[in-house]
Parts: sequence; structure tokens; C-alpha cells
Amino acid sequence: MGKEGFLSPKAIGNRIKAKGLQKLRWYCQMCQKQCRDENGFKCHCMSESHQRQLLLASEDPNKIMDNFSQEFKNDFIELIKRRFGTKRVQNNIVYNEYINDREHVHMNSTQWETLTEFTKWLGKEGFCKVDETPKGWYIQYIDRDPETIRRQEELERKKKQDLDDQERSAKFIEEQVRRGQGGREPEEAPVFTELKRESEEEKITFNLAKGSCSSADGLSKASVALGPSALKAAGSGKRKDAPSTSEAKEKKKKSALDEIMEMEEQKKRSVRADHWLHPGIVIKVVTKRLGEKYHKKKGVIKEVQDKYTAVVKMIDTGDKLKLDQSHLETVIPAPGKRVLVLNGVYRDTEALLDSIDERKFSATLTLDSGRMKGRRVDGIAYEDFSKIAGSIMTSVT
Repeated sequence: MGKEGFLSPKAIGNRIKAKGLQKLRWYCQMCQKQCRDENGFKCHCMSESHQRQLLLASEDPNKIMDNFSQEFKNDFIELIKRRFGTKRVQNNIVYNEYINDREHVHMNSTQWETLTEFTKWLGKEGFCKVDETPKGWYIQYIDRDPETIRRQEELERKKKQDLDDQERSAKFIEEQVRRGQGGREPEEAPVFTELKRESEEEKITFNLAKGSCSSADGLSKASVALGPSALKAAGSGKRKDAPSTSEAKEKKKKSALDEIMEMEEQKKRSVRADHWLHPGIVIKVVTKRLGEKYHKKKGVIKEVQDKYTAVVKMIDTGDKLKLDQSHLETVIPAPGKRVLVLNGVYRDTEALLDSIDERKFSATLTLDSGRMKGRRVDGIAYEDFSKIAGSIMTSVT
């Protein structure tokens, strides 16, 4: 006679048989008991514990079914959220993974008779996006978690901000090119064609203007036929007498307005410099070589070395970086904030930002220091001024 107990061959065999899923028709949902054969299920249905569970369920059958339906729905949605996230997946794939758990709630004990009916209910209640295809029904979980929504909005805002910065840079470059061309449209390149004579017998004729020769007045209107020698002589004489284009432009008299504008441009060029770094201003890191940790992040210039190199302390992390001028750009604050003019006639002058002209990429400032204190200045380009650290300095230092 074999040994009785947990390690007996019979007990081991029973555990092997009970492992995994069994037939659904031999499962009792009320008692949550799986039977291996029809005889075992019949014996279970005649047992006292099963009869007691039936009496309890008969008191309020709708409540029992609602509890099973709620538990089935919660477990199913939790599996979609954890396993597939917001990916589009076929409903049969999710259901097959769900029933792998031996303790799952069977669908025949819920208010839904089929998986298709349950899938339609998920779409109707707004838990998932549901669509029918020739391959079957597909579902996609809708994540309404406030933290997830906030994270998505943050990503969208950052993406939009990056696009705005790129558009602003493109418009600024276009504006600079237009200024360099003096507001004129780019001239089209001349098209050169081959010189061909339609007829070999046709003679070359010239209409000579008055004063070009001392002949009668009628010769100025008539066409004079010239031979090869006369053509060479006329061409050489014209080149000697006609003034060059550069000399004609030099002799052209400039207007007073043109002279004033030229003097102003020379004055601006004389006071502009190719470096703009200054301690105590807020800047933005634009290089991607340092990684996403510092890209598009703001900092304060603590020290300037060799005019083109700055020691920057980041506002968010407090890290100190040594960066070149080309890896930084100025920061435009809100109207009413203090700024520092970094280039041009009013270099190293503190001012208040009055307004911003986004179309011209410039701003209007009111000078707040120096001999011209209180003067209102228009057309200061974005790259010629930056926000003063101010209260940020106390938290950064």
C-alpha cells in the first residue's frame, strides 16, 4: 500500500492533473472550485457547501452577478493598462492572457455573454477605443490618469516651444538677410545668348544720337551703313569717350537723407563688437553636445574669460559649465523686467523692457542708467540685450 501524504504518488499525480486550466463546464464560479471530471463536478454540486452558496446567491442574484462583472471588468482593464498600455491590440490576445490565471472570473458568470459584447461595452462606456476589422475586434486603452495627462501636456508644450524657437530663428535669419540686401529683392542672374546674324547679306546699322558727330541733323534719325573698318573705329571711339559705370556712380550726387543714413550706419558699425558676454545676465544653452540635461536650459553668467568664453551656473541644477559664446543665446523676459544692453550704441546700459515686436524681432527699451537715463529706444534686436539675473542671483549663488 502506498504512502499517504503530500509527497505520495497519488498526491503528486493529483497536483499534476490540477495544474493549468481545466474544462470550463466543470468549474463552479460560486464556490470558485475547478473539478477534473464530470463525476467530480456532480459530487460537488450535491455537496453541502455548494448548496449553502446557492442559498446565499438566491437572496440577491443581481448583486452577485454585478460583483462578478465588476471584478471581471477591473481585472481585464488592469491587464490592458499594465501589459499593453495605450497600444492598439486585438481583444482575443488580451482575453487569452487574462484566462491564463487560474483564479480569474469566468465570463459566463458576468452580465456579458460573449467577448464581442464585452468589447462593444468597453467602447460605449469610454474605457477603450474600439474598432472592427476583417481580422476581428481591436481595442486601445484610454489613459485618463491626471498625472499622465499632465505629462503629455508638458511634452506637447515643450515640443511647441522648440518649434517656436526654430521658427523664430528662421525668421530672424531671413530678416538679417533682408537687411543685408537693403530691402531689395535678389536680382536675377543675366541670361547670355549666342549672337547670330539672321542673314549674311544684312548690314549692321547704328542710330547715332545728336552730338555724337558734327554731321547734319538728319543723320541723327537716319540709319548709317558702316563698313568693317568704320565699325572698329566707332567702337574704339565710343570706348574712349564713354565714362565707366563706376565713375558715373561716383559723380552721382547723394541726397542729404542718404548721407545721414550712411553716417548712422557707420556710427553703429563703429560701436558694435563681435562679443556680447557680460557677467550677471541670464542666458540659454542652445548646443546639443552637452545632452538633453542642459539643452534649452537657462543659466547665469558668473565670469567672462577672453571675451568669448563664459562660466555659466545653471539655474535648475546649480552645475557650473564653461561655454563658448556661440553655444549661448540671450533671454527675452516679460515686459516690465530689467535687461542689460549687450551691443550697439547703448552697450552696458541697464534698461526696462517696454514692449516686444515679434514681426521685426526687436524690442522697445527705456534706458535706466547712464547719461541718457529715461530715454526710450526702439528697434533693439533680440540678440543685443538679455535679462538681468536680479532675484535669481540669490538662489543661484
